[in-house]
Amino acid sequence: MFSFSSSKLVDRPFDWAYQLEELGYSGWEIVNEGRQRLTAENLPEAKRIVETTNLVITIHLPYSDLNLASVNQPIWEETVRQMKSCLDLACDFARLAVVHPGHFSPLGMHMPDAAWLQNIKGIQEICDHALNLDMMIAVENMVNMPAILGRRPEEIEGIIETVDRDNLGFILDIGHANTNGNVEEFLKLRDLIIHVHAHDNCGERDEHLPVGNGTVPWEKVAASLNGYSGRIVTESRSLEEGQRSVKRLKKMFNR
Repeated sequence: MFSFSSSKLVDRPFDWAYQLEELGYSGWEIVNEGRQRLTAENLPEAKRIVETTNLVITIHLPYSDLNLASVNQPIWEETVRQMKSCLDLACDFARLAVVHPGHFSPLGMHMPDAAWLQNIKGIQEICDHALNLDMMIAVENMVNMPAILGRRPEEIEGIIETVDRDNLGFILDIGHANTNGNVEEFLKLRDLIIHVHAHDNCGERDEHLPVGNGTVPWEKVAASLNGYSGRIVTESRSLEEGQRSVKRLKKMFNR
């Protein structure tokens, strides 16, 4: 039920992944950024982890310098291309991929409807590609930054409804919701949730603190997610902080 993820740890991630089961995890979410990014060269290392551990692998599609809502067509096409390529590399051992919605570029600010449609079209293409690979896509609610799509529950509902694909669901990022002050509102989308990111903060910045070290109302989160059977991924700054989070989550969920 519990997976580890970190965009902070970039030093030989295909080595430290072998420690995760000892730390209390049963899964690993590969963040396709930096040295964790799956490539043809390191794919054998990733497959070796799958073959020699019991870890369930999910992936986070790349996001740096990419934008699904770009109204610059070549940038949009490259964004979709990179995400599809990532799915192709991971499809032998992962069944779920997380995607960030796009954001308004300076031009997109002046063309919000066009940018929104680009975002919808991009997620549709990714979902269609994933369906052919027997994979699910989970769209993530985002941190409190004005130009980013997906900060409010109605935006996430709108994306899922408009994309209209059976292999698309919602990944609730609890820390992101806390920066927007709408954790409880997002929990009302319980029926759409297929994946969860768990980390804490004090309500203003995306600090990625251990669970319980910020202001997230964890008792309400645990009560709302009672019976949830998907994975809960701790997004942590270190293995030590991840272990602290997973121990606290196991107590909350009686696992």
